[in-house]
Amino acid sequence: MSAAHKAALARGRQEGHAVRRYLEALEEHRPARGRRRTPETMARRLAVVRARLEDAEPLTRLHLLQEKADLERALARTRTARQVAPLEKAFVKVARAYGERKGIEYDAWRAAGVSAAVLRRAGITRARPSAPRTLRP
Repeated sequence: MSAAHKAALARGRQEGHAVRRYLEALEEHRPARGRRRTPETMARRLAVVRARLEDAEPLTRLHLLQEKADLERALARTRTARQVAPLEKAFVKVARAYGERKGIEYDAWRAAGVSAAVLRRAGITRARPSAPRTLRP
């Protein structure tokens, strides 16, 4: 196996890894339906829940404990959402080459959850590669 072939294989693995990690992060941080909550509103609600836990009846306490766990989990997700930026940057660097090599078009990227703005930064457009033109005699 030549050095060029080994380098091409390594580049393909790196590109595939960057694409996979970004798509997994998108899947993990897909926004839920309904009204969006900010970290500030979640923190305020968490304070209210903690205060109500002190003198809650057993059944109400159970529900408040679940709400507390849900809020803490949601807050942790918002902290890790900031970690998507470096993955997005790596994706933007390799997505076009990866997509061209694998035959992945714009619509497939969009269906996978990649935003139009990210695709634009990666240099991926809606235009399909045209077939080579033949000259008529």
